[in-house]
Amino acid sequence: MLFRREVLEGIAGGRIDRVFRVWAEPRVRAGSTQRTWAGIIVIDSVTAVTPEEITEEDARRSGFKDRAALLTALSKSTKEGGYHRVMLHLGGPTPEAELAGNADLTDQELADLKTALDTIDTRSRRAPWTREVLRLIQEHPGLRALDLAEHLDRDKLPFKADVRRLKALGLTESLETGYRLSPRGKTLMAYLRSSTK
Repeated sequence: MLFRREVLEGIAGGRIDRVFRVWAEPRVRAGSTQRTWAGIIVIDSVTAVTPEEITEEDARRSGFKDRAALLTALSKSTKEGGYHRVMLHLGGPTPEAELAGNADLTDQELADLKTALDTIDTRSRRAPWTREVLRLIQEHPGLRALDLAEHLDRDKLPFKADVRRLKALGLTESLETGYRLSPRGKTLMAYLRSSTK
């Protein structure tokens, strides 16, 4: 499922605990999880509902002003099928987010991260790229992936795949548009700068 940024913020803040979708068949099931930038979303239940079964509380707890606004939004869906109420909650941070938030790194951890970057660069079919991409993101936080890729004369999709590899190490964070270095990434870049002096 796709979530708008304000919905994810509402889930993370505890204001939203349900969403509504138009589906011919449910796309998720109770007990399933989904990774998002806000953390891991846990699906509690999926129930087919009629418009009459949707309440004012449903509207408020799904981020709408009132029931009429929610029904209007659902009626504008171009998808075939019936209405479904998906109850959900934030299960916790993703492993990458937990890594990203940890900036208190030992010298050994920093050395291990440097080795991980070296290994990625060594195995790359092109010139070493990890530090260049990290530096670019550091200098241009929030810049679109397409624009960042153009800085390096690269295509967007392979560039985004590279950023995902850095994110898996906890070094970058996704924004609504573009990326930024995580606290962990900033600590590593400071270490790399000092180790080259």
